[in-house]
Amino acid sequence: MNETPDVEVIFEFNGTRNNPAYDGYRPAHLIVDDYLTTGIHHYYDVKSVPPNGIVKGTITFITPEAYPHCLWVGKKISIQEGARIVGHATITHVYNPILQL
Repeated sequence: MNETPDVEVIFEFNGTRNNPAYDGYRPAHLIVDDYLTTGIHHYYDVKSVPPNGIVKGTITFITPEAYPHCLWVGKKISIQEGARIVGHATITHVYNPILQL
């Protein structure tokens, strides 16, 4: 797996998690309407985010080549634990050219 971040985002958790999300958290992300993929979160300047917190950071996806050209600045993707949506990530920068729309 690539260790370079694919996107920079603003994470917004909606309060449905029981515990904070720690740096290195690996939830699923709904990248396109029919494709969930795992991504590793890294948060800027904090080790954890409370269940209803907002923070800026990056996501490194595990298989970006499987869903090329589907992301752009301003796109909001859901952060999920199974079927439960625990927050959203709004893209502020796309680093990986494979993903850039």
